[in-house]
Amino acid sequence: MLKVWIAGASGQIGRALNDVLDPMQIEALNTDLDELDITDTDEVINFGTVNRPDVIINCTGITDTDECEANPEHAYRVNALGARNLSIVARKCGSKIVQLSTDDVFDGKSDQPYNEFDQTRPQTAYGKSKLAGEQYVKEFTYKHFIIRSTWVYGLGNNFINDLLEKVNKGESLAIASDQFGSPTSAKELARFILHLIDTNEYGTYHATNKGVCSRYEFAHEILKLTGKEAQMKAVPTHLSDFSKVRPAYCVLDNFIMSMTPVYTFPSWKESLKEYFKERGLYNEK
Repeated sequence: MLKVWIAGASGQIGRALNDVLDPMQIEALNTDLDELDITDTDEVINFGTVNRPDVIINCTGITDTDECEANPEHAYRVNALGARNLSIVARKCGSKIVQLSTDDVFDGKSDQPYNEFDQTRPQTAYGKSKLAGEQYVKEFTYKHFIIRSTWVYGLGNNFINDLLEKVNKGESLAIASDQFGSPTSAKELARFILHLIDTNEYGTYHATNKGVCSRYEFAHEILKLTGKEAQMKAVPTHLSDFSKVRPAYCVLDNFIMSMTPVYTFPSWKESLKEYFKERGLYNEK
C-alpha cells in the first residue's frame, strides 16, 4: 500500500484527492493547519521522519490574491518556506513530491498559451511566492512533480461558489470580460495527480481542462448549467466583482502532457457539468 501525505487536506484539491483515491491502494496521511504547521521546519521534519511517506502532495497555500498583496510575508512563509520544508522531508525520506502551483507565475501579457518552457515573470505577490516554492522543490528534490493549473474549482472557496452566492442573494453581477483561462475541476486534477505519482515522469506540468473562455463566458455557463438567472454585464477587470488581482491571460498549454501521454483532460464544459451534477445543482434549461 502506498503511503501518501496530503498536506492541506481540507482545501479544494486535498478534498478531491480523498474523494477519488482508492483506500485499498493508498493510505492517506491527511494534515492541515490544525494538525501540522508546514511553516514550522522541525514539526514538518518530525512528522515526515515518523511517518515516512512514499509521496508528499503539497496542497497547502495562501491563494487569496488580495491577501497575498496585503501581506506578502505571510504568502512567502506558507507558499515558499512551506514548500521548502516539505521538500526537505521528501529528500530525507526518498519520497516523491507533488507541488501544486499556478498560472500566476507568468505575467499574463501573452496572447498565446504558456507552455512549461516559457519564461516565468510573476507580477503578483501570490505568483512570486508560488514560484519561490517551485524553486525550493527543484533545489531540494529531483523526484518531483510541479503542477501548474488555473481557475481551479471544487468544494471550498472559489469563483463558482462566490458567484452563486451573489446570484442567490439576487445581486447583479459585473464579470471581467478581459480575463482568459481554462476552468479546471479539482477532481479532474486529483485524478491526474494520482495517475502521475505512479510514474517516474518527473518535472513540471501544465494541467488544465481543455478549452479557453473569458471570466464572463465562464459565469454565463455556470448560470446556464444551474438554470439560474441574474443580471450580468461584461466589464473590464478593474470594474469587476471578482478576481481584480489576476493576470489577464491565464491560458496554459498542457505541452509536456501532449508529448508524454500520461493523461488526457476532458473539456472544461464537460467537467463543469459533472461538478454540478455531483452537487445536485445541475438544472440546464
